[in-house]
Parts: sequence; C-alpha cells; structure tokens
Amino acid sequence: MKILITGASGFIGGFLVEEALLKGWEVWAGIRKTSTKSWLTSSDLHFIDLNYEDPVSLSQQIQSHKAVHGAWDYIIHNAGITKSTHQADFQRINYKFAVHLIHALLENGIQPTKFVFMSSMGAVGPGNEDSGHPLTLKDKPSPISEYGKSKLLAENFIQLLPDFPWIILRPTGVYGPRERDYFVMIQMINAGFDVSLGFKKQLLNFIYIKDLTRVCFAALECPMTQKTWFVADGDIYSSTDFSKLIQDVLQKKRVLSLRIPLIIVQVLSAISEALSRLTGKPSLLNRDKYNVMKQRNWTCDVSELERDLNFKAEYNLRKGLEEAVDWYKKNGWL
Repeated sequence: MKILITGASGFIGGFLVEEALLKGWEVWAGIRKTSTKSWLTSSDLHFIDLNYEDPVSLSQQIQSHKAVHGAWDYIIHNAGITKSTHQADFQRINYKFAVHLIHALLENGIQPTKFVFMSSMGAVGPGNEDSGHPLTLKDKPSPISEYGKSKLLAENFIQLLPDFPWIILRPTGVYGPRERDYFVMIQMINAGFDVSLGFKKQLLNFIYIKDLTRVCFAALECPMTQKTWFVADGDIYSSTDFSKLIQDVLQKKRVLSLRIPLIIVQVLSAISEALSRLTGKPSLLNRDKYNVMKQRNWTCDVSELERDLNFKAEYNLRKGLEEAVDWYKKNGWL
C-alpha cells in the first residue's frame, strides 16, 4: 500500500507516519523543505514537498510522481495551521490548499481508495452552554473562529464531490507526547500555578494521540466512505477535572489556583495578537483563540464513531496524561 500523509512533520502527522510504517506501507511524508524532520528519521520514509500555493505546479508535481512512483492508495490530508499572524492564512492554507490538492489528484486520474481529511470539532463550533448537551452530527455547524470556519469550508467542498471516497474526522482536544499547546498548561502547573479562565464551568472532551491515530487508520481500512465522525474518548471532563488530573499525575500537592476574568483574557489576547504581528511569530493567545476559550461547552457525541468503527478508546484522560508527562520528563521538556 502506498500512502501520502500531508503535514507529516507536525504533532499528529508524526504519529500517523509511525503507524503507517509499522503497517509496512510505502509512506510518503508531505512536508515543506523548511520543516523539521525530528520525528521522521526512518530510512524507509519518502519525502515530498508539494506546492499547494500554485495549482498548475501542484498538478505537474503529482503527474510526475504518478509516472515515476505510481498513484497513492490512501491519502491523509493532515496539513494545516491552528494559529497565524494573519487571519487570511486560515482560509488559504486550511481550505484552498485542500481544494488545490484534490483538484490536482482528479486532474491526473488519481482517486485514492480512501481520502481522510483531518478537520476539527472547531468546524462545528461549541455546544449549547445552557443545556450542556454534546454536539451531534445532526447539529448545524456554526464555527466561531477563523480556524473553524476554514475547516468547515474545506469540509463543505469535500462533501460535494461526487463519488469521491472521503472521510472527515473532527477530533476534539488532541494531547500526548510532543504536543505543545496543552504542554503549556502542564508546565504552569508543574511550576505551581493553576490558571483558569472565567468563572463558569467549562465542559471538555479529549482524545489521546494514539487513539486518534487508531481511528484514522480504522477509517482508511473500513468499507465506508463519505462519512463524518467526531473523535473523542467518550468521556466528559470539566476544565477543573483536567487541571486536577494534571496535578495528580505531576504529584503536585500544592498549587496556587488563579481565575482570570474573561474580559481580562480578551484584552490580553488583543495585545498578544498585536505583538505577534510585530514579531511575525504566531502567538498561542490571540483573539481567535479567545473566541474558543470563552465557550463553556466543547463536547460531542461519538456514538456513531464507536458503532461504525467498533471504536473504544484505549486511553482515558488520566492514562493518557501519565504517558505524556512521562515522555515530557524523559525527553527533558519538564
């Protein structure tokens, strides 16, 4: 089996590549020439730098690749961005690049056995705060961030393709070894500070990176196509549960808890975004991220995923955090 995994140098992409190699597949890692290969060290890997910006050049690249190496059987389009100094980048990279890739494949007569698009729960938006009910696949998407809107645009394009064997995955909060955003919270608690935003209870779902990888390959190998699934471990946690679990895993008996009003977070987000534009470096805290953080219900119903793929998460949040923290310590991150 030949597989193309785009965004292979990132957190999720690295784990997808490792799993494909374990299966003995011919793995093509789609990365930029400037991307790190820290987690892509296998001598069995093939690398390809696809020019998503230019549809004509991209089509020529894929045509040449097909002539020399043959077509890919599977494609996981995982490339994308979650933060940027310019909001227009979200649509350009998360939406238009997906469109350009699929058009180039079809122009060259390449229709893979399965095309998995790594979307996000952000494409749908938050659940109802008053009821606390998890989102279902029947709920109308209403994204509240530029990131989520760009993912939804890509989803809508893919879903309109006739006879194209697509699968769309919408993972919730993905964590695990090598992940950097949740790691910031782990670092803060390790330093003795538990910082939470707002005063209302926040409900969350999570999925451990290895479980997300299992779902992705189960989706590739299942007979179903043109399906969309939320991906989470099936449990609902409060943000307080999350921070307490981190404290337990780190064995931190005393932590200073700080609650920051959302209005202050909003101001800090605007300042952080302005500074990131000056430096040219994306910031973890920005107005787009604030729109996500202020929502109180980020939960979804995964019953269809569990039924269709016979999926049951191997990692609950405690087990996943234990493995992740152990990795961070062994690799000098903590």
